[in-house]
Amino acid sequence: MLETGIAAEKVHRIPIGIDPAAFPRRTDEVKAHARRELGLPASAFVVGSFQKDGVGWGEGHEPKLIKGPDVLVAAAERLRDAVPELWFLLTGPSRGYVMAGLERAGIPYRHRYLPSLEAVARAYEAIDLCVVASRDEGGPRAVLESMAIGVPLVTTRVGQAADLVRHGENGWLTEVEDVDAIVAWGRHVAEAPRDTLDEALRAGRRTAEENSYEALRPRWRRLLEGLVTIPDAEAD
Repeated sequence: MLETGIAAEKVHRIPIGIDPAAFPRRTDEVKAHARRELGLPASAFVVGSFQKDGVGWGEGHEPKLIKGPDVLVAAAERLRDAVPELWFLLTGPSRGYVMAGLERAGIPYRHRYLPSLEAVARAYEAIDLCVVASRDEGGPRAVLESMAIGVPLVTTRVGQAADLVRHGENGWLTEVEDVDAIVAWGRHVAEAPRDTLDEALRAGRRTAEENSYEALRPRWRRLLEGLVTIPDAEAD
């Protein structure tokens, strides 16, 4: 946008926010309960992928390549050889391409639809790693949702991930289509002692809170100032 000549002060970058209260930091007990509810083994290393990555609203056997399902499957095939007892949790509609790829690779998985915000949070509570393999994104929401819950995040440098993820500090960034890096950082999360991940998880929670709906209100106010009538703070 800046390259078009528009004044920099007219350009606003505002993340897709989050309600941290809807995604509280999980405990070991919460994680164990979520796994039982979703039918996931307690001892498995579970990777979560929470996005629609097939074309249309049917089975989704045709990949929506902008979401990187082929990248995800390629990474899964290589993680299978590096991570013992690897499982996947897939959510949402149109996941047929990824499910078929996991089945060919002999990687067990669960697929669930998420009818409520509570169900979304429960899915995050059950996993060990959230992977975003997209080539392009408007969000994704998974960046802040996983950080809020306390799930390690490996994501391509897309959408708001490029703005919010500080590599090695609150998550791990890879370049688009870099299967090697996704595998390497996924393996790092799987093999790292728990206490070495805790600092990144705490930093992720802080990032989620810094981008709560409430925290983002001043940025929306600056964007809309002069365009609409903004109520007094007492009436907000």
